[in-house]
Amino acid sequence: MDIEFTQKNIYAAAEKIWEAGQQHTVWAFHGMMGSGKTTFIHALCTILGVKDKISSPTFAIINEYKSEVAGIIYHMDWYRLKDEDEAIRAGIEDCLLKGNLILIEWPEKAAGLLPDNTFRIFIEIIDKHTRKLHVSV
Repeated sequence: MDIEFTQKNIYAAAEKIWEAGQQHTVWAFHGMMGSGKTTFIHALCTILGVKDKISSPTFAIINEYKSEVAGIIYHMDWYRLKDEDEAIRAGIEDCLLKGNLILIEWPEKAAGLLPDNTFRIFIEIIDKHTRKLHVSV
């Protein structure tokens, strides 16, 4: 599935992605720096009824949100991780085993920890205002 979106229709794109992937608990967001991973996750959490402050967990590595639709959501940013051992020490493996919805930015930093059925979202920059999502499992 491919979806193009801009800031104007980002919530509609988030709804489509949720419909396509809601049976998966681990979502991996791939894309270059500045491609809009955090922005898209913010839109997704908004449509899932998250009332908490949604922000990039770049320094905390893991943020936890409460969703009216999905229950507990873990938002992770693995950009600063050196390797899988550091990810395990940070508690990531424990979160992966809980069965909650997990949204991961920079999943390639500890790719070996991802389950086989990870829902993968690739974000491509089309132009200054437009992004394209490609989804695969």
